Amino acid sequence: MLAHFEKRSSRNVVREAAELIARAGRVAVAEAQTARMAGLDCATFDDPAALAAQADLLLVFGGDGSMLRTIRETNGSGTPILGINLGRLGFLTAISDKNIADGLEKLWRDDFVIESRPLVEATGQCQSQPILMTALNDIVISRGAVSRLIELEVSVNEKYLTCYRGDGLVLCTPTGSTAYSLSAGGPIISPSAEVFAITPICAHALSNRAVIISSSSVVSVKLLSKEMETIMAADGQIQANLSGGDTVTIRRSPRVARLLHPGETTFFDTVRQKLHWRGSSV
Repeated sequence: MLAHFEKRSSRNVVREAAELIARAGRVAVAEAQTARMAGLDCATFDDPAALAAQADLLLVFGGDGSMLRTIRETNGSGTPILGINLGRLGFLTAISDKNIADGLEKLWRDDFVIESRPLVEATGQCQSQPILMTALNDIVISRGAVSRLIELEVSVNEKYLTCYRGDGLVLCTPTGSTAYSLSAGGPIISPSAEVFAITPICAHALSNRAVIISSSSVVSVKLLSKEMETIMAADGQIQANLSGGDTVTIRRSPRVARLLHPGETTFFDTVRQKLHWRGSSV
């Protein structure tokens, strides 16, 4: 078990989950900080990677940020992850903290589905330093604090695509299509689709729109702007600074994240619920 320490409800929910696990005849283990926060008397591990190596299932208490942190720090271990939402939208979480008893009961009955979600990785040179970033949602290249356009030359499979001028661009997986890319006007993509999306952020040319590419594609992004502060981020949690002339290669990672969701719930159910879609008749 891993928890978001700043969420007020974390302590009580983690303790409730531990009691439910014990009552079901199963053994709970936890990240050391989580165990101390909740006052658990169980085996502990110093970091998420060590915990994932020994656990059959990871319970993550928090929101999408907590899920992204766990996936990054477990480095695509393959251990299934079940998210318990303590936040707001929680696209990556499967059950609410208020329904944890019912959710775990469904889990014991095997009424859950495991989905393998692709990760994306970025490699290259940033200010003469080699980098390797891995993300579940997206790789974002964007301007810094100064409100001026940056210029990015983009190629797909060594074929020139276009030169974007704007605030930057997002390369997202299907999982990340409901995150930053959606805010920038990108499409919502079903997790089963074998594609990525390249979405410009506040593009200067109105004709620039999101482009859908095969997930087997290799994308090259070169920063043409010479003196503009430019940042590359993976899932908004890892950052590197780019200099003019730096080139980054983005491709599908060989690793995946394995996420659980209730068997009766579909991706479209989640989209309707989280985005508050409503039907109408005219």
